[in-house]
Amino acid sequence: MPGRQPARVRATGAVAWQAFALQRRRAAQQRAARAAEPAQARRSSRSRQRPARATVTRGTDATCAPPASDGADTDVAHPRAIRSFVTRAGRTTSGQARALAELGPRYVLPHDPKTPDLIAACAHQTSARGQKYDKFVLEIGFGMGHATAHIAALMPDTLFIGCEVHEPGVGALLKLMGEQGLGNIRIVPHDAVEVLRQTVAPATLDGIHIFFPDPWHKKRHHKRRLIQPPFVRELAERLKPGGHLHLATDWQPYAEQMLAVLGAEPLLANTADGYAPRPAYRPETKFERRGLRLGHGVWDLVFRRRPAA
Repeated sequence: MPGRQPARVRATGAVAWQAFALQRRRAAQQRAARAAEPAQARRSSRSRQRPARATVTRGTDATCAPPASDGADTDVAHPRAIRSFVTRAGRTTSGQARALAELGPRYVLPHDPKTPDLIAACAHQTSARGQKYDKFVLEIGFGMGHATAHIAALMPDTLFIGCEVHEPGVGALLKLMGEQGLGNIRIVPHDAVEVLRQTVAPATLDGIHIFFPDPWHKKRHHKRRLIQPPFVRELAERLKPGGHLHLATDWQPYAEQMLAVLGAEPLLANTADGYAPRPAYRPETKFERRGLRLGHGVWDLVFRRRPAA
């Protein structure tokens, strides 16, 4: 098991875990309440809650302005952002739940928009060798955490901060940390876009990893793709000069979009002529291996932040 952390770290993790545990309890209560309702009552409730269909006028930007309804956010100055993910209902196994209970208070960090510099807040923490971390890598959407744990084991003096909104994934990574004795990972169970914008200061990250983000295959859903020019600029600004941005996808049209968007960002320079060979530190996933056996492709992109002028 990872070594004990300083009291301040444990206290911070406890606050995060209390909020996370409360969220889990509320979700469980809501599921139980829905299950207890008769089927007819559930159908009636859903029909009452369904908002009226919005009328979209051609030539207007309706993507960030949901129709007004009871309780909806109608603040035009701060419209609701388009999410690049959907919150899936997944089953948390007993092993994942045990890891959440035992390791969550220590390694789950709260998302606090009032924290101006998440990296500075973690800088006092020490590695298993007793040294303060001087390199920080942010991973956006780590899934079940296999790649995160693998890379963290290879780089024990780097602190990895993973953002993931799905509870089974958080529990799975914590379970891997306990099994492998990894202490150089922190988890923020919150929307990574908000974490980046609100709590990561410019030029503080040595790397950013985004492996296999949702490709949103349908054309009408392309606006939900994470890799868009404005967000790539925000990613580049958070990197230190020389810091790397590593993307991977198994959907060729998305890979082409990624290459075009990153190639057009003046703060970034491609480390390869087009797509990059898979870096040795990124493990192949079981889905990736299956896809390769079937003749499907996987595309890696590795760009670096240009030196300051």
